[in-house]
Amino acid sequence: MSTTNALLELQAVNEILASVGQAPVTTVETQTLTFEDGTEVTEVSNPDVAIVLNTLTQTSREVQAEGWTFNIDYNVKVTPVNGEILIPDNYLQIDVNESDNSLYSTNRDIDVVRREGKLYDRVNQTFTFTEPIYCDIKKLYNWEDLPIPIRDYIVARSATIFSQRTIGDSTQYQMLQQREAYTRAMALEYECNQGDFTYFGSPQGKNYYVSYKPYRALYR
Repeated sequence: MSTTNALLELQAVNEILASVGQAPVTTVETQTLTFEDGTEVTEVSNPDVAIVLNTLTQTSREVQAEGWTFNIDYNVKVTPVNGEILIPDNYLQIDVNESDNSLYSTNRDIDVVRREGKLYDRVNQTFTFTEPIYCDIKKLYNWEDLPIPIRDYIVARSATIFSQRTIGDSTQYQMLQQREAYTRAMALEYECNQGDFTYFGSPQGKNYYVSYKPYRALYR
């Protein structure tokens, strides 16, 4: 049986509410507000549920921004369109790959940052790119696409934050912190198993490790 994103998020909301001793909800009711200029905004009717959803969304973004095996891609070929590279909304971070492989040698002449929703080359001070570049990218995934250990950690962390914001019970907060620490340990265990890391800091069969090079130290 398939499970929709809404049902999964509702389950997460109820887990957070249960963590602070509040009753679960059967649905996330919304209401549409219309302003004088005709603009319509849809918001959650229940204030507590609204806080939970906002906390869950914010925490999910923060956790994914740390960078995990499931949401990082290396050496992604990014091709300009009409001379510019637009950054999708689900990109948390994008930076040129620092490999010394000759295939990516053009990356050494640029230093990109995000500006105005596009990639900007700080070295050449331009938004224009004449050829593809290779980047390392962190992506933001929807709730249903997250691995279960990561979801559990996000829920536990959200419950801790929600308790601090709305309840203010120090004993409850400490108990939730212990739960958060446990789920983070499980998430890190999952990450280590999935990443196949070695002592050299690179996954098996790959070579993402950048060794020490004297010219890098001198350049700083």
